[in-house]
Amino acid sequence: MFKVLVTDGISDTGLKSLFDHPNFIVERQPTLKFEELKNIIGDYEALIVRSQTKVSAELLQYADKLKVIARAGVGVDNIDVNAATGKGIIVINAPGANTIAATEHTLAMMLSMARMIPQAHKKTVGGEWDRNSFKGVELYKKTLGVIGMGKIGTEVAKRAKSFGMNILGYDPYLTEERAEKLGMKKASLDLIARESDFITIHTPLTNDTKGLVNDEYLSKTKKGVRFINVARGGIIDEKALVRAIQAGHVAGAALDVFEKEPVADPALLDNPNIIVTPHLGASTVEAQEKVAQEVSEEIIEILETQSIRNAVNMPQMSGETQQKMQPYLLLGEHVGQLVVQLLKHAPSKIEINYYGDLIEEDTELLTRTMIKGILSYHLSDSVNLINALHLLKEQGVSYNVQKNASNKGFANYMELSITKGSETAKIGATVLNGYGARIVKINDYRIDVRPESHLLLVKHQDVPGMIGKVGSLLGDYQINIGTMQVGRTTVGGEAIMVLTLDKQLTPEVIRALTLINGLNEAQSLELDNVDSFYPGRLELEKIK
Repeated sequence: MFKVLVTDGISDTGLKSLFDHPNFIVERQPTLKFEELKNIIGDYEALIVRSQTKVSAELLQYADKLKVIARAGVGVDNIDVNAATGKGIIVINAPGANTIAATEHTLAMMLSMARMIPQAHKKTVGGEWDRNSFKGVELYKKTLGVIGMGKIGTEVAKRAKSFGMNILGYDPYLTEERAEKLGMKKASLDLIARESDFITIHTPLTNDTKGLVNDEYLSKTKKGVRFINVARGGIIDEKALVRAIQAGHVAGAALDVFEKEPVADPALLDNPNIIVTPHLGASTVEAQEKVAQEVSEEIIEILETQSIRNAVNMPQMSGETQQKMQPYLLLGEHVGQLVVQLLKHAPSKIEINYYGDLIEEDTELLTRTMIKGILSYHLSDSVNLINALHLLKEQGVSYNVQKNASNKGFANYMELSITKGSETAKIGATVLNGYGARIVKINDYRIDVRPESHLLLVKHQDVPGMIGKVGSLLGDYQINIGTMQVGRTTVGGEAIMVLTLDKQLTPEVIRALTLINGLNEAQSLELDNVDSFYPGRLELEKIK
């Protein structure tokens, strides 16, 4: 018998498959305090939570039997996924179950904003019959810009067409063919800004999308535009949005998500042109039943058949295989993150080549980590090792993997190349015995760089004094340099400089760098979770 603990408010209907299963015992213990939960968690094989229960590393120390943690929803911010992975516990979620709920809430927010329904309701119930202050606008023949054409964005676009709206869609993976099939136009972010009467956000929150709608972007928008955000707080710079509304450039906004929740900013709550809801995108009876049903069915599959569909953490490897491949898996994800930043576009084609000792290993999981690294730049935490190849196919991206007998000068070597149209970006990497992970090739340039959280890539003319100018400018901005590597193909031609830095560069610093005479391009490159990734780092520091 498998025991399942449910600690948050989960739909009984959604849990029916677990309640009815002869091999499962389901116990509800809502609103448990930490001390209470830690005393009983060791008796259960599965735990189902929503957002209230915090599944911390400390709690997991007491979860000796736990095999599965299920989040009845999408986000897993309340679960320490790394700690769960370390204990071999699978973390699952229900990524697609709230699609319809979020889609319909988006349309509800757009209609409510267009016709000022919340404002009119408040005045009417307050005893004032005011028909003159609430002259709305129609959706018919208006242009809707959809930023993010994943499942929810696509469903919003389909429904908006029924209102007679013209649809512009932006997504790094949206093709002309798919846009045409949906009866819409593929557009750039700038085109959406210029032509849209309404703009709705449906992207994950990533380094690339944080503050996407800022002062600069708002200045490009059509006067009288209205914004809807039922995706993630932080994609819209709230202060910039308020400024644009107060200036009369933006007509209004409908927000379900916020940079800080619960929202308390009076600039948002008291503005008559902004309507707000308390993160209700997935809050329907049907959606809550679906998420509970989805995770319940997967818990049964995992515990009875070891079949996994929606794991958000890495599957465990045993013994010798784990020890041998772990450094490559960690490096592979960072190679993927770097190469997609170099290309600056979502790729249409991926090429992976393995050399040396790696050709003797099962590299399927390593391939998945690189693809996960590539896709996560645009898709954030919606991509994991389980669904990476499925999402790649869904986005229409082809990939090819080859193993080569030559060693490229290293005992082990992997090279990842991605292409979009005529543009290609390439990263070569290896793990050096005793020294750990190294990036040894960027495009056609040979280098030797240890992956770090904050990197600066400079393309420049190979002339005397360039290194000093870059270092001096960074010093002027109080930015400390960890290491610096230079690569060139010909003397006096174009060269590259790769620097590891102590903090992320601001756009101001990048602009200042590009003003240096002979410096062709400066690009900030960011890697996630580096500090805890590479096992050899402490030993290397001791050697230094």
